[in-house]
Amino acid sequence: MVHLVYCDNTGKKGEKVLDKILNGTKTMVVRGAAGRKIPHSRAFQGETLYFMEKGSALISATATVKSVQNYVKLSNDEIIKVLSDNQSKLNLSEKQKERWHKKCLCLIEFENVTEITPLQFEHQENMDDWLILEKIEDVVKGTSIPYNYENSKFKK
Repeated sequence: MVHLVYCDNTGKKGEKVLDKILNGTKTMVVRGAAGRKIPHSRAFQGETLYFMEKGSALISATATVKSVQNYVKLSNDEIIKVLSDNQSKLNLSEKQKERWHKKCLCLIEFENVTEITPLQFEHQENMDDWLILEKIEDVVKGTSIPYNYENSKFKK
């Protein structure tokens, strides 16, 4: 599977996620929620991540999943510890630490970041901020197919 990761680009100093990934100061992404949400338990070592800035409609970088940490039912202290222990890779701002203060966390470390010739993303109504796909062409203009969450379901 391949993963399309939307990166915040709020423009505030320290929160341009894709810039941090490209300059090597961020080597891990986090997603969290009250319960298990994409990509929790559905991302694996060796898979490919594609990155795009929210609102840009351009997929502009790739990386390889190096390791994955999945957590459920974390206490407040455990959330703080997990984020703190991984801060050197996550490079989160204070606002981002608050945003990802969630009971279920998925931390994905990556390597081999490469800028690519931008691919035109074809957005569809039912898309989340993390997509799990068979191949990136499934969401690229000209080759896209109707998106469904079949690949996002937990494997039995």
